[in-house]
Parts: sequence; structure tokens; C-alpha cells
Amino acid sequence: MKRMAVLTSGGDCSGMNATVRAVVRAGMVEGVEVIGIQKGFQGLIDRQYDILTTRSVSNVLQRGGTFLQSARCRAMLTPEGQQLAGENLRRLDAEGLVVIGGDGSLHGGKELSRQGIPVIGIPASIDNDIAYTDMALGVDTALNNIVRAVDNVKDTASSHDRTFVVETMGRNCGYLAVVSAIACGAEHSLIPEQSFNLDEICHNLRSRYREGRSHSIIMVAEGAAKAQDIADQIKDRIGFETRVIVLGHYQRGGSPTVFDRMLGARFGQAAVEALQNSQSGQMLGLACSQIVLNPIETVLAAGIRPIDGLLSQLNQRLSI
Repeated sequence: MKRMAVLTSGGDCSGMNATVRAVVRAGMVEGVEVIGIQKGFQGLIDRQYDILTTRSVSNVLQRGGTFLQSARCRAMLTPEGQQLAGENLRRLDAEGLVVIGGDGSLHGGKELSRQGIPVIGIPASIDNDIAYTDMALGVDTALNNIVRAVDNVKDTASSHDRTFVVETMGRNCGYLAVVSAIACGAEHSLIPEQSFNLDEICHNLRSRYREGRSHSIIMVAEGAAKAQDIADQIKDRIGFETRVIVLGHYQRGGSPTVFDRMLGARFGQAAVEALQNSQSGQMLGLACSQIVLNPIETVLAAGIRPIDGLLSQLNQRLSI
């Protein structure tokens, strides 16, 4: 293999730059030229790219987001767009493609691999909703961002006897909400995978108040409920002063943690090795600290990665 391409697609997350850097440098060690596709699959269709060198990836390791940029691409949902993307890769003489992104990005990679283009996918989704990997890129940094914010909020909550309802990302997966609840010592976490009883939550908050615990934190995944709705109902039912924080895109950015930098480095190196070994249509994953390969079709067929029941159980036990 003499030339390969790499792109970042879908929502950005911290650790993408570390991964691209590893792909470029590992490729150079193997004598492989790496093309950086700008703005994801849209850039592939529009033929926006650069040849990446060591200088191109210098000073990007500590940066959040993706220097290659990303964009949604409606054209990749159509057979015509997929065909054009494949043709453009062949015009670039790219013998392989590394796709860094979430569910939609993996779908795009799958379609290109069906055209005979060697494709390796790397999971990048702060929701940690991709099957067949214990952790995706960006999750750890997002969790640290959430914990940092909630730790600061707890200072105000304790000073004014308030209940704060904090909304995290997680449309279909409550991983961020439940793990951050454990790490922050939140009283409750509401996630899409589990039903909740607001009467019971209000009863618990009132009981805590009678015990002298007059402030509380409730973590809400965006797919479970709207934080403002929960806060309004708590105030209406038991009269507690409530405040709402919607963390939104704050969770995505920031300098990646050591974990995400290391995961990106390992994924990038492994992607180059996989393409060199004629692997295709595979997604890299982290399983029990080991980097593994699984067919992209198998990953997508598995659907949303389920929440570990032990995490939910731990959260419930520690939130008394």
C-alpha cells in the first residue's frame, strides 16, 4: 500500500486529532502517504483534501475537535453520492480509507467497502452508544467536562439550598448521565433506557430535606426528558427552588484527556496495521483494554450499545 485516506465525520469530539496524527505518523513509518479529507464525506464528494505530513499534525494532539473539520453529508445517503465518493477515492489513488466517527459515519464506510474499497472504522461518539467497543473516542473527555461543571454547580447548590437539574447529551443512550451521576454524587439520573417515577423522586428529595440534606443534583440525559420540564414539575409538586443547566456542546470540546489521547493513538496505529494487512469493512474497538476488530455490518446490526446493568445498580446504591 502506497497511499491511504483519513476523514472525520459526524459530530466532533476530543481525541479525533490524536487519532489522525497517529494514522499519519504510523503510515509514514510504513512508507504510506496519507491524504486528509476535509469536512468528512462531504469533502470526499467535493474533492477537498490535503496531503498530510508530520508538520500537518504537529501541535494538534492537545486540541479538541478535528482540524480536518466535519460536516453532515446528505449525499452519502444516496446511491449516487456513495458512488461518487468511491470514484473520487479511486481518482486519488487511495488504496484504503480510515473513517473516524459515529453510527452514520460507519454506515458511509460500510457502503464504500461494498464497492471494494478497503475501509477501517474508528468509533468516535461522546454518547458511547456504539456497539462492540467498551469506549469510543471522546467519551472520557466529555465525562470529565461534565464532572468539572457539576462540581462547580454543587458549590452554589449547597450555598443556596437548591436542586439543580443538569441535562447531558445522550439522545438514545444514557451513559454520560449515569456515569457522571456516580462520579459527581448526584441524587438521581434519568436515562432513556429506564423509566422513572417523578413522584418517587420528589418523595426522596423531600425525605433528604427533612434529614438536613437541603441541596441535590439530578442528571438528565436529553433523550429521557427535558431538564426544564423536570425542574418545573419538582417545583410545582414540592416547592423546591430549582435551577436548570443544559450543558449542550460544552461537553464535546476541550483538550482531550490522557485516556482519549492514548485511545486515539492506539486506534490510529491499529487502523494503519489493519489496512496494511488487507483488512476491510471492519471497525476497531476497545474490549477489556485490547484493540479488536469487528465487521462494521455486525456493529451496525447490533444497534445502540446497552448500558451496563452494574452501572445503573451502582448509581442506585450510592445515591441513597
